[in-house]
Amino acid sequence: MTRRLLASALLLAGLGTAQAADVICGAVVDPDRGLLSGPFQIRHEAGKFVAIDKISKVEVGPETTDLRNAVCLPGFIDLHVHLSGEQNKDSYSEGFRLNPADFAIRASVYANRTVRAGFTTVRDLGAADGVAISLRNAINQGWVVGPRIFAAGKSIASTGGHADPRNGINQNLLKSLGYPEPEDGVADSPDEGRKAVRSRYKEGADVIKITATGGVLSYAKSADNPQFTVEEVKAIVETARDYGMHVAAHAHGNEGARRAIVGGVRTIEHGSYLNEDTMRLMKQKGTVLVPTLLAGTYASEKAKIDGWFPEIIRPKALEVGTRIKQTFARAYQLGVPFAFGTDSGVSAHGDNAREFELLVEAGVKPIEAIQAATTSAAKVLDQQDSLGRIAPGYFADMVVVSTDPLADISVLKHPTHVLKAGAWVRSEP
Repeated sequence: MTRRLLASALLLAGLGTAQAADVICGAVVDPDRGLLSGPFQIRHEAGKFVAIDKISKVEVGPETTDLRNAVCLPGFIDLHVHLSGEQNKDSYSEGFRLNPADFAIRASVYANRTVRAGFTTVRDLGAADGVAISLRNAINQGWVVGPRIFAAGKSIASTGGHADPRNGINQNLLKSLGYPEPEDGVADSPDEGRKAVRSRYKEGADVIKITATGGVLSYAKSADNPQFTVEEVKAIVETARDYGMHVAAHAHGNEGARRAIVGGVRTIEHGSYLNEDTMRLMKQKGTVLVPTLLAGTYASEKAKIDGWFPEIIRPKALEVGTRIKQTFARAYQLGVPFAFGTDSGVSAHGDNAREFELLVEAGVKPIEAIQAATTSAAKVLDQQDSLGRIAPGYFADMVVVSTDPLADISVLKHPTHVLKAGAWVRSEP
């Protein structure tokens, strides 16, 4: 890498220094106030916004990016991605053929697609072999261009559960590989749960992910059976809290989700089979739903293709797309707090903004969908003072589109410019 390219990458990571620069925006979408007519002069320096002012006259200097005919929004946050892979018809055999380095190289490509799509921050909820943690470090050090990553490392499952890495392997091979331990992300008691969290901390995780119920794409029959006890969840949550981490719970089934909520998790991922009592419990406790409508839609679409999924998975995938959308619509009506997440890696990386359309189709107002991917998601990450707004002191992350997204949310799928930490990662005429 040349010195010039490394300097640019360091700036993208927010590690470099640069002189102040200005962006002129014709309008700005504020997550709290909606579309604000401009033009606005937005100044950033050293990766942070330092000023945003409405102006009457546009003056374009040598360090000014003139976007007076465009609309600017804060950089988007996706709370549920898996950058180490992308589902395809060969996914269930690739684990036997590919090495961790293969997945790491692919992850660098997926990270670039993600940030160019406007998602400047992500929460990576599960990757084996330390891929997401190493990718996070490489982005922070300027070696790879990608989003700011909050990484969970290996998800924590119970034996035979959704994230048990030995599911679907024949018994002879399983005996030679060995049965997974808490260090491998499999825990069957409160004490093993604590050890699994401490192992994730040792590896450098930022957040903990548990699989509280069965899953759609795991090589197992059930998508919704509960897979942890309340006591196990509590032990994991309490230990994570000791290490400054929150817990996200994959949960399709109602009972497993209820146990996770009682156990104190911060977010429920998917929530396909939640009933109204559990929704009210979420509202009472402030547990945030991350619906991942895109993953459900994508899985249902692919399940209609012969041979795309193994037959044990196909019935689950066919049902969950419709179910997840209906359940979320009811949760939204009941006032359950929600935030933006796609489960990209099931669907293609870079297509994340399709989730905005699906949220709106489920009844969400466009500004609420944007809030879900900015201020609401930032709060989940405890980053509400640094992410999710175009305001002084916040990271200079910005997405630029050609027209008002509150009138047509689909425009968010086609950003013309993306700014991350004060550097352009996408810039089109």
